[in-house]
Amino acid sequence: MRALVGNGVAAQPAAAGRQIAWGAKVSPEFKAKVVAISAALGVNPSYLMACMAFESGQTFSADVKNGKGSGAVGLIQFMPSTAAGLGTTTSALAAMTPEQQLDYVKKYFMPFQGRLHTLLDVYMAIFTPAGIGKPGDYVLYSEGKKAYTQNKGFDSNNDGKITIEEISTTVQRAYQKGLSPTNMG
Repeated sequence: MRALVGNGVAAQPAAAGRQIAWGAKVSPEFKAKVVAISAALGVNPSYLMACMAFESGQTFSADVKNGKGSGAVGLIQFMPSTAAGLGTTTSALAAMTPEQQLDYVKKYFMPFQGRLHTLLDVYMAIFTPAGIGKPGDYVLYSEGKKAYTQNKGFDSNNDGKITIEEISTTVQRAYQKGLSPTNMG
């Protein structure tokens, strides 16, 4: 059985006027674009907002850089190779407004359309797509791998493994914080 965030919750797009997680922290144009992107993807816009809040350090800034030196930038921390695959660069992405960068967020997520049923599925599409739909005990990275070293903070029980469940706990906190009265909008 999957013990995942949002398990069993249908991902329903919000109407443009409906409040969404973290909506109070972004422009009305940004929020409207997120709602439209979410409708195209068939995901809950609050899930997408929570993941962007987490990845951008709650700044929703197009130029926020990864603190671990991976070269990633922006709303979903586009890696240089990912940016190239989308026909751009991390420098170009960083120079965009957040609203402009959302076009690349949509382009990035479109191949996952129909597979993003939970908050965790949305986050796995960003973090490591191999984790989409996997059970909570699924090991994403183990000690000795570069990806483990860069993401060691997720290993909450310090067993040398990063599991889906460990990531779930962290992303769920970002989601819940986004639902607070000061962040809803």
